[in-house]
Amino acid sequence: MEEAMRLASGLLVWVIALLILAVVIFQAVKFILLAKDAGKEIGMTKGELNSAIKTGAISAIGPSFAIVIVALSLIPFLGEPLTLMRIGIIGSAPIESVGASLGANAYGSELGSTSFNTQAFTAVVWTLCLGGVGWLVFVALATKSMSKIEKKIINKNEKNKKLMMIIATAAMVAAFGNLASAEMVKGFEYIVAVLTASITMLGLTALADKLKKNWIREWSLGLSILTSLVVGYFIFV
Repeated sequence: MEEAMRLASGLLVWVIALLILAVVIFQAVKFILLAKDAGKEIGMTKGELNSAIKTGAISAIGPSFAIVIVALSLIPFLGEPLTLMRIGIIGSAPIESVGASLGANAYGSELGSTSFNTQAFTAVVWTLCLGGVGWLVFVALATKSMSKIEKKIINKNEKNKKLMMIIATAAMVAAFGNLASAEMVKGFEYIVAVLTASITMLGLTALADKLKKNWIREWSLGLSILTSLVVGYFIFV
């Protein structure tokens, strides 16, 4: 009986994961169509739109490697369905890893230990799902209103438009700077990896401007991540 319930539970999780995956694919296609419409409204050409989409797709390759590695490490502990549902669709790799550990510790167990039973697994599932609720609720409720507020601010005068551009740029620099600095404090190897990626990015951007080759700019982020991974690997080894 217990084995049948376990199989039914596993099948249900797989069905839910596949349904969520279908929703994500639909969202990706919908976002691309919305982005194309928005690009046309602001005067972007078809070539610029295609280049922007291609750049985004290429830039997503590098970060995906880290997610795949974390996913492979969590599958033995959490199983394929839950790992796919959380890391590949809803959450981020670092947060899901920490959340899984916290959930197991809250029950009094550890991932992969002999005491990690069905109840501990349930605690992990609840921890991960509740931890991701805030993001989903905020996006659903605040995205549209924030877009309206931004348009009102920009439409008032040219000064506000420039101010919003500065704020958006500063926010991106702060976000990535925070992520990079959090890694750099871990040791010399991490500092070298971050500096390698930064120098590679600057060099490729300058090279793209000099040669007027847009494809170099499109691949710059992915190549920067790959270069830092290679350098970091040899440093750690």
